[in-house]
Amino acid sequence: MSGGQQQRVAIARAIAAKPKLMLADEPTGNLDEATAQDVLEQMLKLVVQMGTALMVVTHSPNIAARMDRQLHLRSGQLA
Repeated sequence: MSGGQQQRVAIARAIAAKPKLMLADEPTGNLDEATAQDVLEQMLKLVVQMGTALMVVTHSPNIAARMDRQLHLRSGQLA
């Protein structure tokens, strides 16, 4: 399976449990930009449809900009 397919399977597994909160640590970290955007779009649509909260850890400013709220960690402190 490609990296994008593996990410989609992992997201499907996580969503199948119908969690109230889904944590995603670098969900697009190993993907090319186009695949990363596609996976992120699918993830955001699914959590909205299910009413699930999504917390994403990322180093990507592009992904962070897509989130409703942002918390920044600087020198071990929330900023």
